[in-house]
Amino acid sequence: MSDTRRRVKVYTLNEDRQWDDRGTGHVSSTFVERLKGISLLVRAESDGSLLLESKISPNTAYQKQQDTLIVWSEAENYDLALSFQEKAGCDEIWEKICQVQGKDPALEITQDPIDESEEERFEEMPETSHLVELPPCELARLEEIADLVTSVLSSPIRREKLALALMSEGYMKKLLQLFQVCEDLDNREGLHHLYEIVRGVLFLNKAALFEVMFSDDCIMDVVGCLEYDPALVQPKRHREFLTKTAKFKEVIPITDSELRQKIHQTYRVQYIQDIILPTPSVFEENFLSTLTSFIFFNKVEIVSMLQEDEKFLTEVFAQLTDEATEDGKRRELVNFFKEFCAFSQTLQPQNRDAFFKTLANLGILPALEIGMDDLQVRAAATDIFSYLVEFSPSMVREFVMQEPQQTDDDVLLINVVIKQMICDSDPELGGAVQLMGLLRTLIDPENMLTPTNKTEKTEFLSFFYKYCMQVLTAPLLANTVDEKKSKDNFQTAQLLALILELLTFCVEHHTYHIKTYIMNKDLLRRILVLMNSKHTFLALCALRFMRRIIGQKDEYYNRYIIKGNLFEPVINTLLDNGTRYNLLNSAIIELFEFIKVEDVKSLIAHIIDNYYKALESIEYVQTFKGLKGRYEQEKDRQTLRLNSRYRRDARTLDEDEEMWFHEDEDDDEGEAVEKSRPEEEFPESYGKYMEAKKGKCRHSAQCVQTHNLWNGMFTMYFRLFTTAMVGLVDYPDDEDEEEEDEEQSPRKRPRLGS
Repeated sequence: MSDTRRRVKVYTLNEDRQWDDRGTGHVSSTFVERLKGISLLVRAESDGSLLLESKISPNTAYQKQQDTLIVWSEAENYDLALSFQEKAGCDEIWEKICQVQGKDPALEITQDPIDESEEERFEEMPETSHLVELPPCELARLEEIADLVTSVLSSPIRREKLALALMSEGYMKKLLQLFQVCEDLDNREGLHHLYEIVRGVLFLNKAALFEVMFSDDCIMDVVGCLEYDPALVQPKRHREFLTKTAKFKEVIPITDSELRQKIHQTYRVQYIQDIILPTPSVFEENFLSTLTSFIFFNKVEIVSMLQEDEKFLTEVFAQLTDEATEDGKRRELVNFFKEFCAFSQTLQPQNRDAFFKTLANLGILPALEIGMDDLQVRAAATDIFSYLVEFSPSMVREFVMQEPQQTDDDVLLINVVIKQMICDSDPELGGAVQLMGLLRTLIDPENMLTPTNKTEKTEFLSFFYKYCMQVLTAPLLANTVDEKKSKDNFQTAQLLALILELLTFCVEHHTYHIKTYIMNKDLLRRILVLMNSKHTFLALCALRFMRRIIGQKDEYYNRYIIKGNLFEPVINTLLDNGTRYNLLNSAIIELFEFIKVEDVKSLIAHIIDNYYKALESIEYVQTFKGLKGRYEQEKDRQTLRLNSRYRRDARTLDEDEEMWFHEDEDDDEGEAVEKSRPEEEFPESYGKYMEAKKGKCRHSAQCVQTHNLWNGMFTMYFRLFTTAMVGLVDYPDDEDEEEEDEEQSPRKRPRLGS
């Protein structure tokens, strides 16, 4: 169906009270046999699939809003909306709904949303109660009107009837005219009543009333009424802010008057919701749902109108990329795009993707490079860059890899982002945290595995480590010169912790590139300087970095750690921590426990050989005893292997011995068996061999020498074998000794090298 009158978007309200776009299609009303009634059907314009099938229920309350919206609830907490492209299509479907329910299409709502108890109560009321009778719109009756408005808020049906009454005969406009009279007379009592009235009318939650109140003729009077909160000694100056402080700047003149009016209206209504109205209580949070929807659909319309105006966007980009554009004008243009991107976040994913594709095709990324020496331009460009990375990391990576050919390292877009992170002036580094997440997205190999560009990972990581890594690590290296911290204030510690978090991510995901960088810069040594920080969270970040390196179980890393004696600062921190069983203590113990459990032999040997004397007194965990046990086991295994090799060499006999073995033809079969027996049967074979020797050679000098050699080897073998067996058993300590150890906490131990 190509009829644009029937073209709609289907929305559902999610748990966060935000509208989710379910797709675009064409709506029709037809009888559905399965549902036994006239139903609304929406079929997707892309593939004809069914987006919506909803029976028009006689008892459902349908609302018509803003001439192009129909909203209703099908079940508890399940709201639906149809947003029509044209008013004519909305009117056509609305008439069909009213026809099924037997209602007048002139109404804005078809049913009264009431509960059962309220329904029973109102059934007993006379027919004349269908309308709320409003007092005359006069100054003397303002208190009466205010009481009436506030009294209906707890009753859905009375809210509906009051809304119908307020929309008749231009009552709202008459009330707002009284506001001007009260203000001219400085009638504070009347102004306070008008505040209560206007606030109560907003809580009626009716789109038709919003259309009147937020029109160009009325909205500033609405804002004026809301300035006179009775709880305040002096009224607020919201109108002054909206008319004088908040200036509307057209970076490129907007010729579409409807678009300009929509932008003004949306800004002012957002201001009313966010600034003027108090935060609603739990009982009021649903009263302003229609106001939220009003703002949402306005924003959708604004973005769509701007996106479709090719002439407008083309002109904006032309000025943005023109190097002759004045600095002030460039700031306005970049800030416009920043706000434009922020507005686009209200769009649903498919619409947001189309929006950013439009910007990418027009050349938003090259445009951001110009004028980066201006701080305001740089900050706004960084925000836009964040939106683009969230949309398509691959698109951004492809662009930034082309930059070194045409620009200096200092003005590379990704380096500008890193510098923005480093130079964040916020004491809590809120912006830096956001930008760190952005960089993490860009360097994450998980989103580089695109089938269309299989070399993206290799190429981008090579680019990043060549042009950007030194910018990222500069604050870290500058703060750890000569193995001493130059700054240890809270903000610096926070920044270094963020950098360490990103570097830790690199160790886990980049392997080769980060390993080369760590070795070349001796980076781990510099990072372990931060173990001395007075900020425990920074010391933990440094320890986590080392833990992630050891967790790779890479012998290149292990040799680097051993050669540099890089366990020393960690062990010093453990000893300095003394008997405090805190997070730092636990993290260090876990590091050594990992080495023990994973049996990282090279590190175990290094730790025991160099640091065991400092660690052996730590008995509240068995970690270090366990490391020593692992060390002894490995030492025994090495000795066994060495002596086994020596035994085989020693059994290379001289020529006379070889001749004796060859002459003993009677026991060929037995000899073959002896050679194939396992080593644990060696003593029995040795005895038979000696008996044979006694019978053959009658204790010649040669035989005595051979006998002594074999006897010595057997004694050594037996001693080694039993020692190894003992080393493999870990007997528990005597219980009495354990109780004594528990009573005596380990003393604070001296640092290594002290």
